[in-house]
Amino acid sequence: MFAAIPFPDISPEIISINLFGMELALRWYAMGYIVGIAIGWQLIKLALRRPQLWRNGPPMQENQLEDLLTYIVIGVIAGGRLGYILFYKPSEFLSNPLDIIKIWEGGLSFHGGFLGVILAVILFSRRKKVPLSDLADIIAVAATPAILLVRCANFINAELWGRPTDLPWGVIFPGQAAQSCATLLADCTRHPSQLYEAGLEGLLLGTLLILLAFRFNGLKKPWLLTGTFFAGYGFARFLVEFVRQPDAQFQSVGNELGLAFHYNGYGLTMGQTLTLPMIIIGLTVVAMAWRR
Repeated sequence: MFAAIPFPDISPEIISINLFGMELALRWYAMGYIVGIAIGWQLIKLALRRPQLWRNGPPMQENQLEDLLTYIVIGVIAGGRLGYILFYKPSEFLSNPLDIIKIWEGGLSFHGGFLGVILAVILFSRRKKVPLSDLADIIAVAATPAILLVRCANFINAELWGRPTDLPWGVIFPGQAAQSCATLLADCTRHPSQLYEAGLEGLLLGTLLILLAFRFNGLKKPWLLTGTFFAGYGFARFLVEFVRQPDAQFQSVGNELGLAFHYNGYGLTMGQTLTLPMIIIGLTVVAMAWRR
């Protein structure tokens, strides 16, 4: 048998308590969002305390951050949930509408949450009279820690795993990942695609954006960091999709790769299809920012 990494024995729940007959649990997935948003908050604070980073000084006061956080959290949850429903399981939720509010059972789409944050930021900018370009740029920097930690939580939850592989860093995922693996081997090893995404979309992209913002005057070029985030996340997700196991609802007979649009087996997965506009918009915005 080839080399493989056994799945670490980490419970998805950090702690659980029984309160008045109700089982309440704090999960790594939720903790990823909480800690990621807290780190992002501190990054925004750090930038606001350095007037020299901005073209015309900080665009907002620190006491406005709590309102901004509220807008963003609502945008992430509402947009992520609606995106998951519309993009992945519309028929299932139409037959059981009450399941829409059961976010504790999982089911948030990054692309939906991303659109939700965009709408929330636009609304906050208009209501609080904060320049949209400055706000979008610093939020692009602040978003990456949450992406990094949530992808790590996806790995702990043994979800969103990759395709089967015989590479030495392949992971033997438990449960459905092992059952659905089309292989004759005793153990099913898969790409740890969640960790690929954590490294590319979170760590690498985050490091690039932080350096641009705090070392290379990126905040003085309107929309540069926003465009970099769009393009960087898009490229990273597009690449990982080649080794990421597609969602079951996009697989069918003759379409084992889960392609959204395909001809004779070649095409784009749903993740790549949803990501292409991000890449195009991001590169366009970066080019416009540099020309200014």
